Order: sequence, then structure tokens, then C-alpha cells
Amino acid sequence: MASASANSSFTTVFSPSLSSSSPSSSSSKISNLSFLNASSPTSKFLKLVSHNPHNSAAGSNITITSVLKTIESSTSAVPVRTGRDLSSERGSGVKPTILVSEKLGEAGIQVLRSFGNVDCSYDLTPEELCKKIGSCDALIVRSGTKVTRGVFEAGKGKLKVVGRAGVGIDNVDLQAATEFGCLVVNAPTANTVAAAEHGIALLTAMARNVSQADASMKAGKWQRNKYVGVSLVGKILAVMGFGKVGFEVARRAKGLGMEVIAHDPYAPAERARAIGVELVSFDQAISCADFISLHMPLTAATSKILNDETFVKMKKGVRIINVARGGVIDEDAMVKALDNGIVAQAALDVFTEEPPPKDNKLVQHENVTITPHLGASTKEAQEGVAIEVAEAVIGALKGELSATAVNAPMVPPKVLSELAPYVQLAEKLGRLVVQLVAGGDGIKSIKVVYKSAHCQDDLDTRLLRAMITKGIIEPISNTYINLVNADFTAKQKGLRISEERVSVDSASENPIHSIQVCILNVDSKFESALSKTGDIRIEGRVKDGIPRLTCVGSFGVDVSLEGNLILCRQVDQPGMIGRVGNILGQHNVNVSFMSVGRTSRGKKAIMAIGVDEEPNREALKEIGEVPAVEEFVFLNL
Repeated sequence: MASASANSSFTTVFSPSLSSSSPSSSSSKISNLSFLNASSPTSKFLKLVSHNPHNSAAGSNITITSVLKTIESSTSAVPVRTGRDLSSERGSGVKPTILVSEKLGEAGIQVLRSFGNVDCSYDLTPEELCKKIGSCDALIVRSGTKVTRGVFEAGKGKLKVVGRAGVGIDNVDLQAATEFGCLVVNAPTANTVAAAEHGIALLTAMARNVSQADASMKAGKWQRNKYVGVSLVGKILAVMGFGKVGFEVARRAKGLGMEVIAHDPYAPAERARAIGVELVSFDQAISCADFISLHMPLTAATSKILNDETFVKMKKGVRIINVARGGVIDEDAMVKALDNGIVAQAALDVFTEEPPPKDNKLVQHENVTITPHLGASTKEAQEGVAIEVAEAVIGALKGELSATAVNAPMVPPKVLSELAPYVQLAEKLGRLVVQLVAGGDGIKSIKVVYKSAHCQDDLDTRLLRAMITKGIIEPISNTYINLVNADFTAKQKGLRISEERVSVDSASENPIHSIQVCILNVDSKFESALSKTGDIRIEGRVKDGIPRLTCVGSFGVDVSLEGNLILCRQVDQPGMIGRVGNILGQHNVNVSFMSVGRTSRGKKAIMAIGVDEEPNREALKEIGEVPAVEEFVFLNL
């Protein structure tokens, strides 16, 4: 048995500042959260009059809430299902429509065509894109297409995934994508080597004046003395951004005999030390470098990060390479720095505006080597990116969580595989607990307790919290919920979700011992689910890879969380299992499992019955009429 030894808690609060009654911009559907809005009608229910003389007057009516049918999660360990699975629609002859708005490698197109209907429409205007997107399930872009809020609005909730064929996603409105429940995936690995190689190519070409000397010779000149270059051996290269591309550039520069330093506030020092690179501050990096290579994303923090103020801190005669994003350099400031000699040379593959105007001063500057955004332009990279983004988009349309998702909890594939059964457990507990709510003032506060033998810092609960939120909201709402917009929707509904980690002593190597979900300050239509504090409380764990329900209120049970479930509170006496089982059998309802948990012998007990089919009205009525049955509830999992 695992015992609690210590606990630490943390709270995530979804602000109720967004009124739950205000329409959501994230879906074209009208929300009807009967339990989340106290003023709205409660869910449809069927009242059965109990003839049980042991029932109190207050409990003489047994209420059975009908629950919306929900998508059954896959029972396999991987992949993790995060939303609507469009692959099921293919079986009925309906294929998803995938719009490709910029040229994609043929290998990727073929992968897409094996799954859906592919529309390759290039050079669309913003208006044309918005007009076309309303009939599309997925959109694949490169860096040239701007996927704005207007595009997601025009998608009217049908657009499920945007794939970026490449790394940068600054041309996609991530906030709008999240609000509309649209997953955004990229292809971050296939072009890593190509971009790094191009960075090194520009560095060496710039150092030896290759492009200028080439142009001079083609003009009929022989100017050996004019194009004397500089050696790379022993020079300091500052890699600004130590992600995948930056790492590969640093590794190659070390092979050229350069001394490499790097700046990246998020990079682990051990990773840098492994290849002999020192992580330093931003100011230290730019002030002591002979060469600066930029590999950072374009964000609000990095926009024009090289500007008049930073150029004056650099060593006179510094050389700058940029194969990242044009917007990270203030181009006017760089022209001035080139003219006054602070920057000796620059080699640029990207620009603030692409293509740049013909009169762009950087393009025309003699000391600048330029290429037209060729970082990922190798045959191998183009095919690799096309396949990578195609597979990510198809996975998303199947309802799988991609490891390259950029607007969902980022979980490494190994951890994702490890958490897969717990993800299913989390969603099923959410779906179960919400069905136990009888109404009251509406759901406002939810508490989740994770019991684990792992160190607190090793347990990332974002993915699990999102799935619990999905499980709670989706069965009682017409709003489509997926992993991407679960937290956003919870904020809109004013839900306050607190999470607590409890350390337990356990020899198990499983990441989580159990998950407990409580809904606070609500009425329950199954009183036995109430804890001593009056809150609805259930708990579950994973056994042999299968999610199981282990506790309802103060009663211990042990049942698989699949199919349909009947919970009965009864007087603990012989013959109850057979009697209820006979009723179900007479109505052709197959029992898949049965478990009984009791407080003590001869007193109260909870019988949990798994059934393959939903019992009809008459079967439920007969169960309610069994004298020893004090209350029961039917649950669809």
C-alpha cells in the first residue's frame, strides 16, 4: 500500500472575468452549459418514483440524468487522443479537406493525399484564403502566408489544424488559433541541418568575400588586393539562440577552429558544455564576439533586438550572420553600423519584408552578402519538411497529440507515451464526476489531487489538467473542447481549478499513483459520492495500463473506466449482486464486471456494475424498486 508522507500544493486559477454567459469566439456553436450557468435549465432527467420504504422523504425521488454521448477514447497506450477523430469519418466516405497554400514537397503531398482531399492553391490573397478556408479541415503554410484571426474566424470552427512547413510560427496568430480550438504544428527537425549548413556557408563566404569577388570577376575585373578576407581559426563566434539550429552551427564552427560562446536564457548549460560551448549573458556575447550568428525566433522580446543601442556595445569590425528572422534586426540601424565601421560585414538570408524592396539599403550595401531565404532550401530538407508537417497534420486530424504542437502543452514523445494511460484516466474521471452533479449554484470550483512517488518538479500536470477540463466541460456543453482550447474555455466559464500534489511512498515506477477529482459546493444526485466535507469526490488510478475507478466518496471500489457504469448504494446483505444482475439479464443487458465496496459488514455498500449496453427505462425502474437499493445512478463513460 502507498501511504501519504508529505504534500505540496499549487493552484491554477482560471479567472472568471470573462463571463460564462457571454458568447465564445472560439466556436460557432451556442454554448449551453447547464451546470456551469446556474441560470440555465438543468440537464434533462428522468424521475423514477422509488417504492423503497427505507428511503427518506427527501430522497424518495430517484433522479437519473441522461448524459450526452461522448467520444470513447482509445484504450491503446499511444497515441494520445486529444479531440475529434476525423479518421472515423473516412469510414463513411467523408475525407477531410487539406488546403496547401504554398509549395510543398511532392513526398508530403502524396502522404496527405493518402488520407484526405488535398487542395493545392498557391499565391492566395488574404480575401481568397478566408473565402476558401471555411470548407477546410486543415491548412498547411510556409512563411509567406499570414494566418490571421480573420482566417480562423472564416474557418467557423471547421479548421482543426494549421501546419507550418518549417520552424518559425510568427506568421500564425497563435492566440486566435487557441481560442478557436485549432492545433498549430510545425516541422522543427527536418530542416535543422540545412539551416545550420547555410549559416556556415554564409559565415565562410562573408569572411572570404566570395560573393563580392565573384561579382567582380564576372564584371571583367581582377581585384585580389581588394578582397582580402579574415581567418576563422581562433575567432570568437557568438551564437544567439542555442536551439536545434544554433547547436548545429556551434558544432560545425568548433570544427573550423572557432571559439564558440552562446546566449539563450532557456538553454541547459550541460547541453552547451557537452560540445565545449559556454553560455553567457546577452551583453557579454555581443561585446566580445568577432562573429555573431542569429538563431532566435521573432517574438515581442526579440523584435529589433539588434538596434542602435546594441550595435554600439559590439566590438568594432564585428561580422553578423542572420538565417533566423529578419525582424530581429533593425535594418536602418544596421546600415548605420555598417557605414561607420562598427559592423564590418553582414551575411543575411532573411529580411523584415520579404522579398525586400529593390531599393533596400542593406541589399545594395557592398559589405552585405545576401540570399533569398534559402536556409531550408536543400532537396533533402524540402522533402523532409514536407513529410514531417504532413504526418503531423494527419496525426492531429486523427485526434493525436503531436510532439510538434506549438499551442498545446509540450510533452516529449517519451513522456507522452508514459502519460498516455493517465491522460485517458484524467478525461474519464472528468466525464464521470460531472455526471454526478445535480445542479445547485453551478460548477465553480474544482480540485485535483495528484498522488505520486516522483519528485514534485518531475510531475508536469498541464496535459492532465487539460484533459480533466475537457472531460468536465464537453459532456454538458455544445461547445467542442480539445486540448488546445480547454484552459481558455475554462477561463471563459469562470472555473477555478486548483491542483495539489501529494507525495506517497511507493515502490512503483509509475509516474502517478492516483488522481482525485473533486467538485466543490454543488449538490450530487448520488449522495454516496459526497465526501465528509460535502464535495463530490472520485478517485482513480492506472492498473496494468487500464484506467480504473478506485474510490467514490468514502467508498472504495475497483472497476474499469470503460463503457457504461451503474453505481448502487445498498444495504449490505446477501443476494444483492444476483438480484440486480437478474434484472439486467432479463432486459438483455450484458454485465461486463461487478465490484462491491462497503464501509463495514452488514451496513452500507456501493455496488459498481459495468454494462455493455445502456439499460432501458424499465430496467432502471426495476433496479430502483429493489428494497435494499437506497440510491443509484447510471453513468456513460
